[in-house]
Amino acid sequence: MRIIAHNAKCQGHARCSAQAPEIFKLDDEGYILPGDIEVAEGEQLRASQGARSCPERALEVDRTSAARFEPAAIQPRAGED
Repeated sequence: MRIIAHNAKCQGHARCSAQAPEIFKLDDEGYILPGDIEVAEGEQLRASQGARSCPERALEVDRTSAARFEPAAIQPRAGED
């Protein structure tokens, strides 16, 4: 899972960081730092709560990230070695 930060929408409410300060890093003025956020196992709930707390919808939860699909879980088809 990752959080996509839409920095242009951030208005510096800092509600995300209040929910999960270790996940949502802010600059000195309270705006979300640029770049997407990869969420570690066990932190998904708090990350989702932090993203949903943004009144500007500046944070988008992406549950389709590559992290969901472990390479070991992909099995080769018959004849593909």
